[in-house]
Amino acid sequence: MRKIINIKLPQPDKSEDENNVFSLVLDEHGIILSIDKSSNRKSIYDEDWCGDWLSPRAIDLQINGGLGVSFTDLTFNKIPKLLTLLDRLWLDGVEGICPTFVSCSSDQFQLGMKVLKETKKHISSNRCRLLGAHMEGPFLCESYSGAHDIESICKPSISALNKRIKGFENDIALMTLAPELKGSFDVISRLRELNIVVSLGHSSADFDSAMNAFNNGVTMVTHTFNAMKGLHHRAIGPIGAASSRDDIFLGLIADGVHVHADMIRLLKIIAPKQIVLVSDAISAYGLGDGSFNWDKRLITVENGLCILPNETIAGSTLPLLDACKKIANWINDPSAAIWMATIAPRMVLSQNKMTSESFFIGKNIQSLLRWKMNSCNHQLSWQLAA
Repeated sequence: MRKIINIKLPQPDKSEDENNVFSLVLDEHGIILSIDKSSNRKSIYDEDWCGDWLSPRAIDLQINGGLGVSFTDLTFNKIPKLLTLLDRLWLDGVEGICPTFVSCSSDQFQLGMKVLKETKKHISSNRCRLLGAHMEGPFLCESYSGAHDIESICKPSISALNKRIKGFENDIALMTLAPELKGSFDVISRLRELNIVVSLGHSSADFDSAMNAFNNGVTMVTHTFNAMKGLHHRAIGPIGAASSRDDIFLGLIADGVHVHADMIRLLKIIAPKQIVLVSDAISAYGLGDGSFNWDKRLITVENGLCILPNETIAGSTLPLLDACKKIANWINDPSAAIWMATIAPRMVLSQNKMTSESFFIGKNIQSLLRWKMNSCNHQLSWQLAA
């Protein structure tokens, strides 16, 4: 048996973090048997973590590809590159991803899902896992299409949905759509029957239509502030609607460009327990700066930001846990930042049916992460827990 004391578990609220210090009991194989609030009693045999945080690895709910691979354009001959990408993501601290398909044809989506299914046969314990797919489209608002191919966007309907997901109903975790479009509520109802999380995104929804969507099964907002109406003092839009309640998660690209750091600070104030970090990484992830082919277009990457020729932002190449470290400084709350990248996405996928502690019990501590805050430069860092 092994006991570790003075461990913090990530919390979305700083006041909760200051008072939540835990001790862990592990068996001889490093499996966590229990998590308890720490007491003042200490044995000389106890291992003291001095307030460092313990977390699972990250989960990325929105990632479009990397190392030259785009999930929307998968073919079977790309499986070796896809496995290399999953190995890279594991080294970057990511345990699992929801491979994200932007708006595309039914044939493209079906082929991509078949490739992912085959790739899952090669997943190992030290490789990032492929979770359920994220369908970002095609039921989006054309005027908020962003970097999506407008020719691939279509009206929401049950027939259009079934044509795409037939045979893969159990392999999809999340779908982004514009709930204000006619026919969307039929699609939302069907997705909820299939236990698929529905997220508002690429949408012209105002406060009332967003609230109506949240009341009818939509439980998340995709890349908050981007491709939607923003916060205005007389029209607070879908973000204001989401932050007025506590059951809607807010996906956030925290590179400081998609959303300004000061706006991220404001979002943390108005929705302290709802933010979920996503990378929105595209196929250029891991390739550095330069110009790359992206679907049928050329994309330029500079300092991790991806720009189309018309200057539309088309995602990022910033690793998710690098974004986590950035946001820790911006909001002055490292615990919350860790929670946003590691616990919050698990809450989304479990649809709030699990507690934070349940993501630790039964896990080998070597599969988890240990986070430290440097007292000199106030920089957050992570390493493998052991």
